[in-house]
Amino acid sequence: MVTKSKSVCNEKVFKIIFDGYYEVIRNFTYYKCGDIQQAEDLTQDAFVKLWENCSKVIFEKAKSFVMKVAQNLFYNESHHKKVILKYNQEVASSPLSFSNSPEFLMEEKEFMIKLQQSISSLSSKQREVFLLSRKDKKTYREIAEIIGITQKAVERRMHLALMELRKKIGEKI
Repeated sequence: MVTKSKSVCNEKVFKIIFDGYYEVIRNFTYYKCGDIQQAEDLTQDAFVKLWENCSKVIFEKAKSFVMKVAQNLFYNESHHKKVILKYNQEVASSPLSFSNSPEFLMEEKEFMIKLQQSISSLSSKQREVFLLSRKDKKTYREIAEIIGITQKAVERRMHLALMELRKKIGEKI
């Protein structure tokens, strides 16, 4: 007899998963980062990713999916903090540090606003691929698996997104 797995997309089933595993995953993340607020944020983000991908995750694998996503989010955030720290150390030791000048700060703020607006104006398919690649540091293969399209399609969407952003911003990204 074949039994049908519970759908993670069902709100009641999702609530069962959330209630059953939230504390375990939060604690796991807390043990990694040592900051309860960060652990709670990462755990929440992991459950959001589960909900966004609920049709692709079977009930029996939901806990391991959320655990792996929380772990990856932690590693991505740690890597990002290391990059920022290294950059700040390099800038602080640089004799030509323009980052403190009001003109630089204003230009940087204007550029960031323009960049965010440009990303927002991309088509949803291009924006999704761009952010998964550049923000979440996913490979094209991982993006293809997440979205459910071919790697070539991911490459094409990324190419179109970059062309569109270059056109709007006028600089290489």
